[in-house]
Amino acid sequence: MRTHRFRLPILLLLLLLGSAPVVGGQPAEPSGFQFVADNATAAATAAAIAPLSPVGLNGVDGAATGKSVNLPAGFSIVQVASGLKNPRFMTFDDAGNLLVADAGRGAVYRYAAGGGSIAPSGQPPAPLVSGLEAPSNVVVHNGYLYIGETRTISRYAYDPNAAAGGREAIVSDLPTGGHSTRTVQFDAAGAMYVSVGSSCNICDESDQRRAAILRFADDGSGQQVFARGLRNAVGLAIQPGSGLLWATVNERDNQGNEIPPDLVTIVAEGQNFGWPGCQPPNATPQDAGRDCSAITPPTVGLQAHGAPLGLAFSTGQQFPGDYANDLFVIQHGSWNRQPPAEPKVVRLHFDGLRPVSAQDFATGWQMADGSRWGRPAGVVVAPDGSLIISDDQAGTLYRIAYSG
Repeated sequence: MRTHRFRLPILLLLLLLGSAPVVGGQPAEPSGFQFVADNATAAATAAAIAPLSPVGLNGVDGAATGKSVNLPAGFSIVQVASGLKNPRFMTFDDAGNLLVADAGRGAVYRYAAGGGSIAPSGQPPAPLVSGLEAPSNVVVHNGYLYIGETRTISRYAYDPNAAAGGREAIVSDLPTGGHSTRTVQFDAAGAMYVSVGSSCNICDESDQRRAAILRFADDGSGQQVFARGLRNAVGLAIQPGSGLLWATVNERDNQGNEIPPDLVTIVAEGQNFGWPGCQPPNATPQDAGRDCSAITPPTVGLQAHGAPLGLAFSTGQQFPGDYANDLFVIQHGSWNRQPPAEPKVVRLHFDGLRPVSAQDFATGWQMADGSRWGRPAGVVVAPDGSLIISDDQAGTLYRIAYSG
């Protein structure tokens, strides 16, 4: 795998629709890209933001739910599954079936393909796999279904038209306590990446696997620390066209309403993003005497305490052309900010392989008083190009589609 070193500082602060993104100077390809922080650029970016309008949400039975989600013009949203407990991350297999990790039920469900998405379902199907330890992530790779559990990465021989094979625990000693989700992702060469969050808010870990992204062979052998200083890297995605690994990172709490930003960032081998000793975006020492001279700057910063989780690159053909290769990021919403940071879906817009702006794409799960009727958690692009979004509070899946 190529190693990319990024040394340009963060140069542009975008304040867009309350998301407060910080879009920084880490390029993908080509190298040498810089943002220009001037008023003309900021005005042009603001003018390009698509306004959002309420869109009524229909349930799996097609009836109105009385709820709405704010979306750009031409987009619709419907429930396509309900009755789940704590659905998190998802993937589609090669046959178009949707696999969903339900952390609350310790199970993985397989929804049958239907019209390029999934057929609406008021109750989950029988579990494909059950008896799991808080599964938060699923991915299909090279004939296996991989599941991220808290202390284990397990895999099962997988056929889209048959029951799952026997369980094989290929990594069985991941650290427990503190952040418990474990996300698995593969690059084009077949290397397996696993995110492991910290055991605490701010502390010096004794286990180097904490607050890190680990890399393995696809059979679980050859463990190494790929990158560190990532307090809780929850979502992982490979960018089409560049092969770069992107991660969402939940940064430290109790530093104030607006600091530090949560992160959506390119992650390359050997990089250190600063936790716990250095705060993003500018590697500010957490305490006097900390050496922050060799810290990697993040690619994008989002609103502090917004809790970014799932992320997915727009690889389908259904959305308008200017959405191609953009990155959708789920923000789960805050627990420790006043007023609360709301759950939402943010769109990072790319020029080629480079992020150039950020804007809200879907909002409305939070009421004016801060209460919430839902909290998006995961996002995946369906075979037809629509988005499937999991909601781990409402126990449902949504489909966002474009009809013009």
